[in-house]
Amino acid sequence: MKFTVADLLDQLPSGTILPLAKLEKKLGLSHKTEKQQLFTAIFALTQIGILNIYEEGIERIKDKNLIEARLRCSSKCFCFALRDDGEEDIYIRDHQLNHAWNSDRVLVKVTRAGGRKRSPEGEVLCILERQTTNLLAQVERQHERLVAIPLDDRILATIELTPETPIDFDSTDSLVAEVKVDKYPLAQLSSKGHIVRMLNIKGDAAVDKELLLAKYSLYDRYLQPDFNLSEFRSEDRRDLSDQVVILLNGFNEIHKAIMPAIAIETINFEDKTTGIRLWVHAPALAERIGFGSALDFSLRKFSEALFVGGEFLPLLNSTLTEDSDFRVGEIQSALSVSLDLSPEGELIDYNFSLTSIKPTLSLNSSIIAAFIKRKPKARTFPILLRSVKDHFNLLDQLLALASQLKRRRLAIGSLDLASPDLPTKILGDQYISGPNETNNGWMVELSSMEPFGLLREFLQVAHTALGHHLTALNLPCIYALNEVPDSNAINEVAKAAAALDVSLELNNDGNVSSIQEIVTAFSTTDKARVLNQQLKAVLPGITLDNKPNFNTVAGGRIAYAPWTCGALHYSDIFNQHVLLWLLSKDKAVSSIYANTLIELGSNRCHGLIDTVRLSSDQLTTFREVITRGFINRLNAKARMASDLIADELVLIQSRQAEGLIGQVVTGIISGVQSYGFFVEIPPFNIEGLVHVSSLKDDWYEYRSKQNRLVGRKNNRSYILGDRIAVLVHKVDVIRYQIDLLVAGNSSELLQKDEGISKLTILSSLPFALN
Repeated sequence: MKFTVADLLDQLPSGTILPLAKLEKKLGLSHKTEKQQLFTAIFALTQIGILNIYEEGIERIKDKNLIEARLRCSSKCFCFALRDDGEEDIYIRDHQLNHAWNSDRVLVKVTRAGGRKRSPEGEVLCILERQTTNLLAQVERQHERLVAIPLDDRILATIELTPETPIDFDSTDSLVAEVKVDKYPLAQLSSKGHIVRMLNIKGDAAVDKELLLAKYSLYDRYLQPDFNLSEFRSEDRRDLSDQVVILLNGFNEIHKAIMPAIAIETINFEDKTTGIRLWVHAPALAERIGFGSALDFSLRKFSEALFVGGEFLPLLNSTLTEDSDFRVGEIQSALSVSLDLSPEGELIDYNFSLTSIKPTLSLNSSIIAAFIKRKPKARTFPILLRSVKDHFNLLDQLLALASQLKRRRLAIGSLDLASPDLPTKILGDQYISGPNETNNGWMVELSSMEPFGLLREFLQVAHTALGHHLTALNLPCIYALNEVPDSNAINEVAKAAAALDVSLELNNDGNVSSIQEIVTAFSTTDKARVLNQQLKAVLPGITLDNKPNFNTVAGGRIAYAPWTCGALHYSDIFNQHVLLWLLSKDKAVSSIYANTLIELGSNRCHGLIDTVRLSSDQLTTFREVITRGFINRLNAKARMASDLIADELVLIQSRQAEGLIGQVVTGIISGVQSYGFFVEIPPFNIEGLVHVSSLKDDWYEYRSKQNRLVGRKNNRSYILGDRIAVLVHKVDVIRYQIDLLVAGNSSELLQKDEGISKLTILSSLPFALN
């Protein structure tokens, strides 16, 4: 079907009757079959009390007890509906799931209100959008049926298969396949699917890449067609081709993820103080993409650029990328903003405009490092600096401004936390922190030698300017939000640190004064890494919304609207569309005072514009697109991009752990739970679990406030941050599970098993020895 229930409901604001023909047009339905499917869906939704049908059109029923949510399930059949409005999660019993699967978007009806210590309960009334269309599964023959058992044990279903090719079960005892779901379960009918491809689970990096592509259904990313591009606007374009424009290249040259460019000028304010005018030039992608065109819909579908197996899966097709990329010495069209900053780095004025630029120089990490390490008074300089030798003063300004903006951001409340040690030679660009943070509630700590470490500080200001501008003019916008961390959760992390003898200063209320103080205190201890992991777990991530709110990562700014990295995120392209529409309006707009020339891209127009004159059908279309459902789908795509990165890292770590099976290694306890504790082991911080059932020497109690397991009889403790020797017992690469056993100091026997040397720790084996 061309549309989902979520797509249908997105077009029907509560209390508004929409003609059927208009609904068909909004959903892009033209064929008779598609229209019949729409009518069937509408009829079904009326039967369960979601829609009303009238002669004049369709109406969505307003019911506060019907709640849109995302389903989160566990392998133990515990399911919760995570509400879009941020209210308390709703518990869904397994018999009330209505065949919904983990991560599906659902419409939930509350059946029982929550209590003091009890979550509200509900039932899935309707599945709005299926999240899982392809999955990895174990293929088995059950009697006369061929079935697929999802490897993700949170999907509580078995899929009946209709294989297109014979499967030889005698050749292997482990068959893993990518399965396409053809029919989801309905009433008493089970789900059906077919095998897309058989997969090898033992192999090299190429095999692992195949597994990830299959798991996330990414093969269609290679099938992006080329589309006709709109022309750049030549009128009203400001010529800045004589400006010294700097490209900051953080990615490898083979990955065409086009990035914004930077320029800096010194300016004098009216009070005779000297400031900086920072220019941010973004590739004008929205100019080439007709809003609502086939290309635009294609970009909405993918939403995010991805990395997998060291390969860049771009959001943009090759034609658009080649057409819009900035190159040194070539005049190119840009969408730009000038940002006037005070000597303290505060944003005073800004002005958005269409420009033509000609990049002057390109900086990578090697050039920046050579520049920083040079001897300023030396008569010679490294060969690497030959291309920038005429711009040393400008580079000094660039570094100084980035440093100032970073200090200002951190002082307001943003956080920089060290990323884990990663196998960068294997992963390449995939684990380079991008110029704009997309999901984390913190910034990855980058040195001043990293191009993106500089670029992201400049983009913070540019994104703040657009958010402020569109909010002031009451125009539609996609904002990036990051809530203030919960103080109770932060205090729990502080208490865990105090239990590990980390010194923290408390205020009069007995709480930590700021998160910055916690990070500083952590940096002075050898347990900094595991404590930072605890802190990261309680920091709210970044989400998108169509209403402005707080953004802690951006230094506590309200109304933060990303727009410069359209090659990475569709949300940036959407905001560019709105900005371009604004800049295309006649500059002789009637103000509330008189007919005067007003720069609509400048903050100086605020309060002068009659907003009624800015209204148009195009603005209505913009607002209709960024409904709550559309924003939720963008957030889901962003989460998927983060999950993909995390899964690939764990997959690589699991492969590394396979080579350690049977060996005793020393690691650090990185997390403690009631069911056991996690241990990070070198060289790539591979994390495995010591399950509490394997600790046979005592009965262990979990003390959450102290982050430790304590034996009742022998009083032995396993504490967060402690070093410990463990045996790598078992590795399940597909499920990313690494089982560890505690190595006993006095009961180690070296045995030979089929020619492989293994160290068996008798005191840790999960069975009793006589």
